[in-house]
Amino acid sequence: MASSKEPIILHDVRDALAGHGLILRGGFQPEPRDGAPPGTGTVLLVGNAGPQMWRAFEATRPDGRDPLNSWTVTVLTDVADRFGARAIFPFVGPPYAPFITWAKLAEPVFESPLGMLIHPTFGLWHAWRGALAFPEPLELPALEPAPNPCETCSDRPCLTSCPVKAFTGDRYDVSTCATHLRTPQGTDCLAEGCRARRACPIGQDYRYEPLQAALHMTAFLRERPD
Repeated sequence: MASSKEPIILHDVRDALAGHGLILRGGFQPEPRDGAPPGTGTVLLVGNAGPQMWRAFEATRPDGRDPLNSWTVTVLTDVADRFGARAIFPFVGPPYAPFITWAKLAEPVFESPLGMLIHPTFGLWHAWRGALAFPEPLELPALEPAPNPCETCSDRPCLTSCPVKAFTGDRYDVSTCATHLRTPQGTDCLAEGCRARRACPIGQDYRYEPLQAALHMTAFLRERPD
């Protein structure tokens, strides 16, 4: 049964997403400057944290070059159709939807030293897979404030764990990272996920399974040819 503080539509959407290992990651009522499609009254963000989505994906994994993106489109389009919404994806464009902006409007996330957005609970082990744009302004729970975990992390192991020092805290050297991944010394990062990301102490219970991490790392490398 839905909480008395939560509109039933959000409860239903959350249940539909949970069947695919996905989670409802907050929402907002967009202003014109937020980049939502014209006529949008509410944007709900959809994403994942930890391995649940991966397990659901593996059970029905499609063929093709980008199986996770294909799976995401199929799943979220079906959910959107059920609730009279429009599905939007961060990997479909141009133009690309401003998901980073939307994420900051929908839930408490913060810029980490690696450049990724960190969540107080999930750490760096999360992502946004899409959004549901509703024509009506839905009633949403208030955005609860949360502390930025990086502000109390004095050691910052994320900045000292990269074997090729691709992260400086001010910039991310994509080329150096990709070159490293193509060497025998980069096998660990390619197979288990970014070593700097793994070093973050926040959200370790949500760490991706090796096959999930490897899929993302392989996709990253594929988009950066020699």
